[in-house]
Amino acid sequence: MEMFFCSSHFPQPSQNPSNLLLLSGPPSSGKTSLLFQFAFNVALHSHNVIFISNRQRLDSKPPFLSQGIDPSSHVFHRIQMKYVNDDEDIRKYFAAFHLYDKLPAAVLIDDFGDFFDDKICQQRYSNPRGRDMAMVKTLALCHNAITFANQKGSCKVLLSDTHTHQRDSPRFHFIYKKWIQTTFTIQEGDASGSFILKDKSHSPTDHNTAVIKAAKYSIALQYLVFEGIVEDEVQ
Repeated sequence: MEMFFCSSHFPQPSQNPSNLLLLSGPPSSGKTSLLFQFAFNVALHSHNVIFISNRQRLDSKPPFLSQGIDPSSHVFHRIQMKYVNDDEDIRKYFAAFHLYDKLPAAVLIDDFGDFFDDKICQQRYSNPRGRDMAMVKTLALCHNAITFANQKGSCKVLLSDTHTHQRDSPRFHFIYKKWIQTTFTIQEGDASGSFILKDKSHSPTDHNTAVIKAAKYSIALQYLVFEGIVEDEVQ
């Protein structure tokens, strides 16, 4: 969880053994900013990072950085922006993963679910569940690429998605559950612009109430502001 915030708050980040991760949250909850801070923290340790996004969407809503990070830092040179238009572009990228001379330490895909247009996917697969089929195919290809990459080194894929918080969320949860090992969820905090980030992979499997750690943050004055670790009850 500490990888989503300025490293000065967490001097020695812990290593999450999962290679496929999901950041799930409602619209306008700072997912792009959290993803970009994650990318910066990975690049901070001299690793190359690929940040995949839709260019028009990113230009209209650029990510906010944590206070104290120099926008001209050389660290940003290790973050390669890759702009794609749809799910086919994402599959092409991962299909060629084994051909790259140097593999990234992390691949981040912003608003993953938005790349799958329902109508286009239905027409492509001649199936009313075309979007689900396209997502499964893409996640399977992603899984194979990352498995290959981790035979040579260390590589993680982090996706963000809003659809898991909308009306078709059960379908998205079902698809992601098969492929994603670790899920971080965002919920609104007790004040406007305040949010709580939880690591759902650490939630208890029984029905007893337990307390887990969660990170409280806000988006204020065009900054991603970490407000501290809070305890959260999970049923």
